[in-house]
Amino acid sequence: MPLRLVFMGTPDFAAPTLAALVDAGHEIAAVYSQPPRPAGRRGLELTPSPVHRLAEERGFEVRTPLSLKSQEAQDAFAALKADAAIVVAYGLLLPQAVLDAPRFGCFNGHASLLPRWRGAAPIQRAIMAGDTETGVMIMKMEAGLDTGPVGLTRRQAITPLMTAGDLHDKLMALTATAMVDAVKLLVDGKFELTPQSADGVTYARKIDKAEARVNWNASAADVHNRIRGLSPFPGAWCEASIGGAAERLKLLRSAPVTGSGRPGEVLDDHLTIACGDGAVQITEIQRAGGRAMKQNEFARGAQIVTGSILT
Repeated sequence: MPLRLVFMGTPDFAAPTLAALVDAGHEIAAVYSQPPRPAGRRGLELTPSPVHRLAEERGFEVRTPLSLKSQEAQDAFAALKADAAIVVAYGLLLPQAVLDAPRFGCFNGHASLLPRWRGAAPIQRAIMAGDTETGVMIMKMEAGLDTGPVGLTRRQAITPLMTAGDLHDKLMALTATAMVDAVKLLVDGKFELTPQSADGVTYARKIDKAEARVNWNASAADVHNRIRGLSPFPGAWCEASIGGAAERLKLLRSAPVTGSGRPGEVLDDHLTIACGDGAVQITEIQRAGGRAMKQNEFARGAQIVTGSILT
């Protein structure tokens, strides 16, 4: 039996879930997304979100309120008479009146194994912490931050060289299939909710730009996890002397390797860099204003002198 759903999401991570629900035969009463944001080189053109664009392509009504706190916004939401609201990376808090409006409630697809990594940046934080497993959980939403009871879990391994971008794409697809399964369970009356554990709660706070500069005094494992956890965005970075001038380099992929030296010291022509303990080899790198390159391609166009110090 198809349900009448409101979908609430914004970035590319959420778009496949909307498409999957439509393909599963559910009715989309309306789509909520963050308002169009300035984009382009000059930041003058307002660009709709990926979910907004997909919804318009499919012919759905799109709503982009700045807030859902007003009585008018809440009445407009309730007037949709939805069976459920499906929320994936929407970006706005849902007031209790909104949570209570759909017949079955509001359900969120969250990219972590709750209660670990509640909050804004669970994918990046899991990798930066060196986690070896994460996943997707479908929970019934409450007023608290990602505190609701969980009805479905899908697990995903985090391999040693996996970046946040790699994991994002895997969890994006996993969220879409998990949500379709969860809605089917809801239809069949088999979506059984389990309260989250009070133990093991961690918060995935939003990534601060100040975290992106590499600290070479840290261990090789920590440096590697920071590089891959911040790749491709915002990108871990350092400064190097190239042709006698300081240049900022974005480090996109790395691997822990054997080596030692002063923290930040370039140990060879293959971008092996000493850390506080051990070393990492930079395998993908990007110069300011340039494109991402493999280490060997970068070395053909830029010379970083062995023995120099990255800062």
